[in-house]
Amino acid sequence: MRLPSRTRVGVVGAGPAGLLLARLLHRAGVDCVVLESRERGYVERRQRAGILEQATVDALRGCGAADRLEREGLAHDGIELRWNRRAQRIDFPSLTGGRRVWVYAQTEVVKDLIALNLASGVPLAFAAPALAVTGADTGRPVVTYRHEGREQTLACDYVVGCDGFHGIVRAAVPASARTTYERLYPYSWLGVLADVPPSCDELIYAHSPRGFALHSLRSATVSRLYLQVANGTDPADWSDERIWDELDARFAVDGDWTLRRGPLTQKSVLPMRGSVTEPMRYGSIFLAGDAAHIVPPTGAKGLNLAAGDVIELARAFALRYADGTDRALAAYSDSRLGRIWRAQHFSYSMTTMLHADPGDSGFGARLQLSRLDRIAASRAARAELAENYVGPPPD
Repeated sequence: MRLPSRTRVGVVGAGPAGLLLARLLHRAGVDCVVLESRERGYVERRQRAGILEQATVDALRGCGAADRLEREGLAHDGIELRWNRRAQRIDFPSLTGGRRVWVYAQTEVVKDLIALNLASGVPLAFAAPALAVTGADTGRPVVTYRHEGREQTLACDYVVGCDGFHGIVRAAVPASARTTYERLYPYSWLGVLADVPPSCDELIYAHSPRGFALHSLRSATVSRLYLQVANGTDPADWSDERIWDELDARFAVDGDWTLRRGPLTQKSVLPMRGSVTEPMRYGSIFLAGDAAHIVPPTGAKGLNLAAGDVIELARAFALRYADGTDRALAAYSDSRLGRIWRAQHFSYSMTTMLHADPGDSGFGARLQLSRLDRIAASRAARAELAENYVGPPPD
């Protein structure tokens, strides 16, 4: 593929954020080029989030990227919390004015957006790692990258970093011009994929003295499950039988419920951390998704925050090329950071409420049970959780 040497918006990273941005820009008539360091097959296989907020689904629908989601995605109207062998369902529509979430794996979103962008003629290059971004403070940024064995350059009006926390675009912002706030959690998640129909219709979040557990799903025949484990855990140390036994113990509830077991097809360990980099703009460089913020997955915010970033950026770029001013681009960082810190707070709250703290003397565990009991007893507390979980309504 021969790529242009100049474009209006250079997008580095072909995860969901970069791909959705490219699709939205194309629909707005703003030309862009997307550079991705990995091969297409790798990008389409990466297992990540699976919960889409209403605003994310609406954006995918609006840009023509929701056909398969409508057929295969699973609409969810609630989640279940479990603790002390009891269960409490959180009903989203009744608590949020009708909003809900969808279960549709990030891998499928990525596949859909890749296919649409390529079919629309958006220049999208895989195995094209960005090597450097220069000129961010001159108004004429240039991305140097390698593609098909040659080092090449892409001159841009703007560069958007959708290439993650360790990506080249974030690194192009001088350390003196950015501040990163970070929290590392004292536990990780052991995540597994199982070829077995889900044991639940909606996600189950379980608090247990043994540690947190989550029952999610990918389809009517594939379950996605997680266990809290110690940092540094090797997945190979957990046999299939041990994983199922531990899940059984942590999901234990009074009543008629059984955890279905089946063959595990994938095991991986996910560290838990939160970070925010401020500001999200430096000159002609913008940061979006993991390049700007990371949240622990407990609150299902990562993919949705990234989508919110690029939805706002796409609108701002469309205005920039429609009226010649960058007032919306100038407001991007401050506008998004308010939403991002709100999501960080919710993710922190969910995480600390549900996970066993390895350094706790018992005081923290009693506070966790008090918070869960409060949610069960108070409609206002359930509404607060539900409103944060489904995400804010569109502006």
